[in-house]
Amino acid sequence: MKKITPKSEGFKEYLSTTKKLAPTSVEAYTRDTDEFFAFLSGRGVLAPNDAVRADIAAYLLHLKRDGRSAATVSRKMASIRAFYRYMFLEGHCKENPAVEIKLPRIVKKDIEYLSLDEVEALLGLPDDSVKGIRDRAILELMYATGLRVSEAVEADTEHVNLRMGFITCTGEHGKARIIPLGRPARAALENYIFEGRTKLLRGKPAKDKALFLNYSGERMTRQGMWRLIREYAMATGIERKITPQTLRNSFAVHMVQNGADLKSLQELLGHEDPTATQVYLCVSKNRIKDVYDYAHPRA
Repeated sequence: MKKITPKSEGFKEYLSTTKKLAPTSVEAYTRDTDEFFAFLSGRGVLAPNDAVRADIAAYLLHLKRDGRSAATVSRKMASIRAFYRYMFLEGHCKENPAVEIKLPRIVKKDIEYLSLDEVEALLGLPDDSVKGIRDRAILELMYATGLRVSEAVEADTEHVNLRMGFITCTGEHGKARIIPLGRPARAALENYIFEGRTKLLRGKPAKDKALFLNYSGERMTRQGMWRLIREYAMATGIERKITPQTLRNSFAVHMVQNGADLKSLQELLGHEDPTATQVYLCVSKNRIKDVYDYAHPRA
């Protein structure tokens, strides 16, 4: 039987035409299978169609020991199953070794996000001091764009285009994306860049082009932004734990609730795996069900 190499273009074609996956999903699937092939090679299995069920089970155990979450393991297993389904259909293997492999149980966590009223209260707190001008720009930007805290910290002034109203961001996988800025975020950033940031520099030239600075004129840290958000949440009277991820979740949930399609939201959030975006759809569905149960006389 012909040995199939990990770089088979036939699998990508199968994902694109038969499973009708988007290009980003095809990339995610092939990246997952490449990792699996590397693991097989380390076990002395030189071709994927030589793998047996025990090899796949050993890989799942390896992922668990490596600290991967149940959701990540399930996603990688979906890629492996798709690959061996393709192999079996094409006659490259006599048996499908991925059949009946048990996956870890995924415990679904509730997505923590703010209501529109809570967002308005939070964004309305910063005052007109230098700190307040900076903090309003941070809060407005993170809610307006859904940036990860790491992306907000790493943002430079040159990434912001106030005239056109967008920010350019390079995410976790090095792929740049352009995210529009709403009017409030745009106004807050303009005020901060030309007023607050200049004062934070205290007359000295910036050591780098960092967008958000601390009182020493240095780039803000992740910890600094976490503290900032937590302090404003407490001042708002929100008792539950609020983090930068909460603002990112709020951006995504509110977009879905107002009609955004998942493909566009995936691009805005910088998700490589579309299943990471689909969790926000579940929140919207639950809300619709609650409205139905409350409003329909025969619910």
